[in-house]
Amino acid sequence: MRWLAVALLVLIALLQHPLWLGKGGLLRVREVDRQLQQQKETNKRLETRNAGLVAEVRDLKQGFDAIEERARFELGMVKQDEVFVQIPDKPAVGKEAAAAAPTRVGATDKVRAATASEKRGRP
Repeated sequence: MRWLAVALLVLIALLQHPLWLGKGGLLRVREVDRQLQQQKETNKRLETRNAGLVAEVRDLKQGFDAIEERARFELGMVKQDEVFVQIPDKPAVGKEAAAAAPTRVGATDKVRAATASEKRGRP
């Protein structure tokens, strides 16, 4: 009688194995569900980004405001008879701050002011 109980317990354990650890088992289902949630979050973030890109492309195709904005901020262009002034950040005070802050030398750090008449060569 005792061997019958042991045999039934072994049989139950063998039947439970695929349920818990098999290809379609509960552990695998939980892992796939977690991956699905991560993919949904990624897709939502990418859809938001794509919607912004579509709006930007539509704006570039239809209006000149977006083109002008890009020309100004990305290319540094100015309109005719317009003055462009670039002011560098204030340098940090103290030796510690001076050592921590990198020093930059170049045209982008200098204050530039140019009008269209100066560009044409007039003083």
